[in-house]
Amino acid sequence: MPRRTLIAACLFALAMLALAAGPTRAANIFEKGFWMEGPRYDSKLPPCERLLWDLTWNFAEKERTFWNSDLKINGFTNVREIAYRPWESGSIPRRYCTAQAHISDGKIRTVNYSIIEDGGFAGFRDGVEFCVIGLDRNWAFNPACKMARP
Repeated sequence: MPRRTLIAACLFALAMLALAAGPTRAANIFEKGFWMEGPRYDSKLPPCERLLWDLTWNFAEKERTFWNSDLKINGFTNVREIAYRPWESGSIPRRYCTAQAHISDGKIRTVNYSIIEDGGFAGFRDGVEFCVIGLDRNWAFNPACKMARP
């Protein structure tokens, strides 16, 4: 008897929940457009040299976490901009850069990177997306980091 009572109570609760939910309705005029202006980019991106520390830290973190490697970037030379907002004006502002990275294994490798407005954690600051030629082990920017360029 207690088992039947429990099943009946569950079915009754489920039926009441279904009735309380009611039919779905479309959003009204206030729900659609209220506080939904969309992203506002001001296109104020830092120069290529400003976020090199973030790039260095992200590279070391990626190597240590995913590839069990102790490679680090010791410094940069020949830092220059490749392009600034190469696509239409409605896209997310990006500054594309390239540099020579001095890796801890003694090699000098080219690194292609982009600075993305509001591309950091949760969109709170500018972000960096990068690729070191010869160390793109998961081929995310293959071939030879070409996809990290505009």
